[in-house]
Amino acid sequence: MRVWLAAVILAGCSSSPASEPGSPAKPGPTTALSAPADATDDATLADAGAPDAPSVSIVDAPMKWSAERERLTLDYRRQHSDANASDLTIEPTVIVLHYTGGGSAKGTRSYFDNPTIEAERKALARAGKVNVSSHFVVDRDGTIYQLQPMTRFARHCIGLNHVAVGIENVGDEAKFPLTDAQVIANEALVRWIATRHRITHLLGHHEVMSFRGNPLYVERDASYTNSKPDPGKAFMAKVRARVEDLALAGS
Repeated sequence: MRVWLAAVILAGCSSSPASEPGSPAKPGPTTALSAPADATDDATLADAGAPDAPSVSIVDAPMKWSAERERLTLDYRRQHSDANASDLTIEPTVIVLHYTGGGSAKGTRSYFDNPTIEAERKALARAGKVNVSSHFVVDRDGTIYQLQPMTRFARHCIGLNHVAVGIENVGDEAKFPLTDAQVIANEALVRWIATRHRITHLLGHHEVMSFRGNPLYVERDASYTNSKPDPGKAFMAKVRARVEDLALAGS
């Protein structure tokens, strides 16, 4: 069942009215998952000593997908990551945490459903027509929504989309400070993702530009950079403290 979600990516990530009501109107099935929503090589991960998959409740809320969205996303991947790319499949090794910049979960989903970026966001529009999106959205009460498979390329940061899972958190650092429930949900989600894929790095969106010297960072347009504040040092410190045992590298 489809869930109507939404997020606002302002300074961090999306852009939609912050006055939308808070929670999704039609919640879909919530499942305690110990298996991935998209395929991975479980046997190899087990052989590598990955921990048992934790139980985490995730609401399936697939964003709209179309031939146009697929074509525009592939165009973007070719322009910024791999000129010879023939599909949108990625093998995640990085998790990037974001915040939406608003207090509602209800406008991200409708915003992400748009296949193209709006012309008013000039810097983003110059870099490609496809709209931004994420793989997960975490609401202020800690509810986790999955919008698309982790193994699908999504436009949520510069230089790492070809290897990164994006997690949006509803809120900001001022008017809608991120909550303790979101910290706990991010810990659970990071741990779950780390059992499904060989995750080596955990970054905040605000840390991505300082990651440019790492071989994982790939951006074919050297002039395409930005400065983002999300999700903030305090939030990252709290999440990192809770997953310290995973030994994930930072920026």
